Amino acid sequence: MNNTKPTTDRKALFFKPKPTTDIAASLGRSRKSSQILAGFALETNNEIENAKEKLDRKNLDIIVLNSLRECGAGFGYDTNKITIIDRYNNIDKFELKSKEEAAKDILNKIISMIQ
Repeated sequence: MNNTKPTTDRKALFFKPKPTTDIAASLGRSRKSSQILAGFALETNNEIENAKEKLDRKNLDIIVLNSLRECGAGFGYDTNKITIIDRYNNIDKFELKSKEEAAKDILNKIISMIQ
């Protein structure tokens, strides 16, 4: 057995992250009137208020709020509970359902905005 402590390269332990471009906000700034922009929010505090703020700040048409408060929703599950908020402050809350069904709800909302 080797009783020596391996040395580490201290330079390898530090990194400086670079800010990323907010793609949704960039699209919101350069959008055309014929486009519908959708974004997603995962909030744990003041969920509705924070999602609305993000909707406005990024100039989106709808934002899909994902809930982590519901048992069985979010990461690691095949189900999710979403709330869709549109730019006119209409709020559609959906029950816990499969992620496939939640995706259909999102598409149906977008289709209703086109028609």
